[in-house]
Amino acid sequence: MTALDIVHHRLYNQRLASEPAATPDQIAAWFGAMQAQDYASVKWAIGARSGSGQTITDTAVEQAISAKQIVRTWLMRGTLQMTTVADIRWLLALLAPRLISGSAGRLRELELDQETLTRSFDLFTAVLHTPLSRPDIFQALEQAGIAIAGQRGYHILSQAALAGLICFGPMQGKQQTFVLLDEWAPPGPVYTRDEALAELARRYFRSHGPATLPDFVWWSGLTITEARAAVAWLETELQSETVAGEIYWLPDNLALPAMPSPTAWLLPAFDEYYLGYKTRHVVLDGRYDKRVVSVNGIFRPVIVLDGQVVGIWKREVKKGTAVISLELFQPLTAVARQAVLAAAERYGAFLELPVALAE
Repeated sequence: MTALDIVHHRLYNQRLASEPAATPDQIAAWFGAMQAQDYASVKWAIGARSGSGQTITDTAVEQAISAKQIVRTWLMRGTLQMTTVADIRWLLALLAPRLISGSAGRLRELELDQETLTRSFDLFTAVLHTPLSRPDIFQALEQAGIAIAGQRGYHILSQAALAGLICFGPMQGKQQTFVLLDEWAPPGPVYTRDEALAELARRYFRSHGPATLPDFVWWSGLTITEARAAVAWLETELQSETVAGEIYWLPDNLALPAMPSPTAWLLPAFDEYYLGYKTRHVVLDGRYDKRVVSVNGIFRPVIVLDGQVVGIWKREVKKGTAVISLELFQPLTAVARQAVLAAAERYGAFLELPVALAE
């Protein structure tokens, strides 16, 4: 296996170059969880995996959330993720205890003791009989004498989510809401810890493979010991390939359809194709790392051409048109630029807007 083979497999396994899933919840289930701290970006991360034969629109993703099919909450590494209602409970059971334990020091700094958290959780149970926006929840906390200043409010919400009490709900205008998890997600499958570790590894390597063990540790937040055990339990489902001294794991199926070249994608900020690995040298020349990821950890939207990150992009809606600005690391050929334009048009279909490339 070569570096080019790794890229080809990732495009396929990430559902960017393969037969698309039919619905947003099928895409979220394929990944297990998708990075979601930027709400608009995770919606396009789902839409970008529609393929050319069909289009999952922004509206369709919103409808999947309102229909209680997919849900957003704090999971891997304590960051926001999009998952399915069927998966959220076993993921929380597996991952939340370490995240809660790891937050103890910060909670002490904020003077958030267990009594305060319990009062807050009881309040959420009482007031979240209907979806409430963050400002409304914060107002309710303040009225109950629970201070929210200095990130206290944020940590109260995240602790409630990790405890399996709340999750994000549907949008109210431009405001995101919170709901009670018990009213949003029915009971899902119950796994032993070993079964859950194996299932998380299965979701990761089928959607991100070929990937290394350190990649899986980075993405999941598991210990190296847990990650090794999880991979060992999947020995009949995975195969390994050594490339440049690194061991890559991937599903035990090397058959890949041909991919036309050039093919381009405009992927959102924080997309799994780039963020979902500890090391990213296979898809990006290291000279450009700091142009893709800012010093404070913001992952910018990327232009991908035949699997390689070749630039970053942004969009601005002007007079009902999504205007796409490109910042390329190297000049594009005329045919490559046409591929990027086709990618921009797919993004426009997701937004249900016409698109244009900025001059």
